[in-house]
Amino acid sequence: MGLHAKMSTEPVSRLKLRPALRVNPTSTLREAIEVMREGQLGCVIVADSKDRPAGIFTEAMLRNLMASGTPPLAEPVSSHMAESFAWVKETDSIETVLDGMDEKNVRFVVVVNKSGKIVGLTGQKGLMEYVAEHFPGEVMVQRLGTEPYPQQREGA
Repeated sequence: MGLHAKMSTEPVSRLKLRPALRVNPTSTLREAIEVMREGQLGCVIVADSKDRPAGIFTEAMLRNLMASGTPPLAEPVSSHMAESFAWVKETDSIETVLDGMDEKNVRFVVVVNKSGKIVGLTGQKGLMEYVAEHFPGEVMVQRLGTEPYPQQREGA
């Protein structure tokens, strides 16, 4: 079975999901930024009281705020979050992650369960890990700045 066939049939739950960092809508921008910094992640999900995603705030949004002047750190994150964002159900096909990223032009996709509650995050990194794990013979994975791997597998 090829990559396209696997991605169109296997569920999102097969991906290694990242923990979704959450803040509530009344959290300040400063608090959201601190959560992203501590969690070492480029986004935070703004979750409602039932742990459903209401929006997303990303480092790209922060960068745009900083470019336009001093960011209003005391304002609620809900004033600056994107209410339209990529999300998928954990039972959707992996292909829908790629579609959502392409449609919204984003790196992160929120994964929810059948009740709409946040399960985790995936996106570029999750997809690349999936491809590398499931197709090691076709994908040569190498960290940036390291010596090149041999072009052929070594050993038996």
